[in-house]
Amino acid sequence: MRIAQIAPLQLAVPPRTYGGTERCISNITEALVALGHDVTLFATADSSTGARLVPMRDEAIRFNSKIDATALHLAMLSRIYQQADQFDAIHSHLDYLTLPFAAKASTPTVLTLHGRLDAPETVKVFREFKGCNYVAISDSQRSQIPDLNWTATIHHAIDPVEFPYRDTPGSYLAFVGRITRDKGIDRAIRIAQKTGIPLKIAAKVDPAERKFFEEVIKPTFDDPLIEFLGPLNEKKKNTLMSEALALLMPIDWPEPFGMVFIESLACGTPVLTRPCGSVPELLEDGVTGFIRESDDELAEAVTRVAQISRAGCREYVQRRFGIRDMALKYLDVYTQMQQRGRLFAVPTVKGTPIEPVRKPSQAQTNENQSTLIS
Repeated sequence: MRIAQIAPLQLAVPPRTYGGTERCISNITEALVALGHDVTLFATADSSTGARLVPMRDEAIRFNSKIDATALHLAMLSRIYQQADQFDAIHSHLDYLTLPFAAKASTPTVLTLHGRLDAPETVKVFREFKGCNYVAISDSQRSQIPDLNWTATIHHAIDPVEFPYRDTPGSYLAFVGRITRDKGIDRAIRIAQKTGIPLKIAAKVDPAERKFFEEVIKPTFDDPLIEFLGPLNEKKKNTLMSEALALLMPIDWPEPFGMVFIESLACGTPVLTRPCGSVPELLEDGVTGFIRESDDELAEAVTRVAQISRAGCREYVQRRFGIRDMALKYLDVYTQMQQRGRLFAVPTVKGTPIEPVRKPSQAQTNENQSTLIS
């Protein structure tokens, strides 16, 4: 099957540090390639993939506030959908920006939604395009707009082999993610201080959260228990998690999935979190760690987390979140569309084919500047 994967331009695929969505796109793409499908990845030129890579920009935007990401993504989608007839299925990860293009295309689009959906504006725009082929990353996310055309709920997946496993508990707690109240960083600090166990924080600070970081979080770094590491690359992040006593993520929002949960479990490290969003759907209390409501309850759980089987945590991920199984579920969605007779509709407009490249070098990137979205 000829499949197009459309990635955001903010980060490379896979990302160098933080970037759950881009990591998921990479996992889906590589698994489909391994299954023998003809996959084209539309992403930044600094991405790495076994699929055909069509570079849409020379390098990742990296959430640069001086760059109009919406304009770039609309231009990107326009170019891709001019060539929709080259594919049997288009799989976009660009949220609602994709919808007007998908609605008019002869080739059907699968749209995986990666964020929360309960904002009034978000509900309004998706309900204007109810008929798109939507995939949820959790039933919790799906429940936020239950009347969309949900074709499936497909959990994200990882390859446990890529994560270092440690069978003995470490001596510190780890927080991995973003500095934001939603992720519970302030609660994690309070819990660590209650227990007297060190907390190592591997996190990035978005511009919108700078004031919260400077006024609420940074002053706690005077406490020797609290260590701020900033964003880490993949290898360092995985080592941090594997050597921790537990991942402490007392989230305070309807988390649509939470890749860091299953990544930690793959390292053998239990998860301590709150029953928000997809947590009860993804984790099992007493098996993958502990799910508790209050700071006091989580502090008490810290004292018992070493009892959790680290081998059991890794086995849980292997059993429930395998990459091949995830790819097969997406193929089922693509096949459903094919059976409805939409995949081979005759396009009304044809454009000039897009030339893909594999593992683009800087020289190739420069040569193809005219094809990039600047």
